[in-house]
Amino acid sequence: MTEFGYFLSCEEFGPGDLVEQARMAEDAGFRSIWISDHFHPWNDEQGESPFVWSVIGALSQVSGLPVETAVTCPTVRIHPALVAQAAATSQIMLDGRFRLGLGSGEALNEHILGDTWPSADVRLEMLDEAVAVIRLLFTGEEVSHRGRHYTVENARLYTLPETPPPIDVSAFGPKAADVASRIADGFVSTAPDAGLVARFRARAPERPAYASTKVCWAASREAAVRSAHRLWAIEHLPGELGQILPTPRHFEQAAELVTERAVGAAVPCGPDPEEHARRLQEYVDAGFDRVHIGQIGPEQRGFFDFYRTEVLPLLAGADKSPTAGTAARGNLEGGEQP
Repeated sequence: MTEFGYFLSCEEFGPGDLVEQARMAEDAGFRSIWISDHFHPWNDEQGESPFVWSVIGALSQVSGLPVETAVTCPTVRIHPALVAQAAATSQIMLDGRFRLGLGSGEALNEHILGDTWPSADVRLEMLDEAVAVIRLLFTGEEVSHRGRHYTVENARLYTLPETPPPIDVSAFGPKAADVASRIADGFVSTAPDAGLVARFRARAPERPAYASTKVCWAASREAAVRSAHRLWAIEHLPGELGQILPTPRHFEQAAELVTERAVGAAVPCGPDPEEHARRLQEYVDAGFDRVHIGQIGPEQRGFFDFYRTEVLPLLAGADKSPTAGTAARGNLEGGEQP
């Protein structure tokens, strides 16, 4: 059975709002929390970017749900030794419910200290070495490491959980999926790409695959489309722009090419529960074990009421098998609700 969690957006909301959303998500029946890790928002309309590790500490005091970063880049802006320390402390504070989601990052967040932004292949190489450093530190032994990208001297984590947090790795292409299958405890993505899930599971058949997607609930579809376009048109930019544009201003300029119509076609918007459920079923059919849903815009309380009473019940029987997925789609298209 596929579980459904909630995606906290550090780009859109300050720490107090994120903590309150985590409470509402648990009350609404969501089973886990993802939280983004950014230095900048994608654009000035989003307007926030709190330090994720501080927010995770607060979440540990108000929610009993599992929490995962989606995703932290441990390669340029923050040294992997510091990521290891932050993740170990988070695992303790969350009583073993923390997962460390890692990825190769974006220039938007990682170039801020003046470092050169590497090519995609080099970023994957750096991620590979960073994960190795983090795992060494999770042993509790004193670590000295001199690699191609990182140096660690006489480092030891003294505050360690009984069990280290699992490490999941984000992938949007075949090379990254192969790296994830080799170094990660799980696979994470934002696209309902069955091919990538299958590629990962061909080498790591017992490891989980997690995903996220964005929706926009509002009282009318038109209002929801406007909010989704204003805040997240940038998510519909093509190719590698998301990894290489350096500032929110550049994303705003590129997003001028994305129309409201394009966003409305790509994002479930408005008050129709079946539209939302059909989108989520795509991730179920692709084979994901858990899907995290992020509500765009300020209508958070209305979103949680809507999902608790109308959308999550539609998905209560969601199964990852192709046969069950087809059956669930049939139910959503006019048959009996599962």
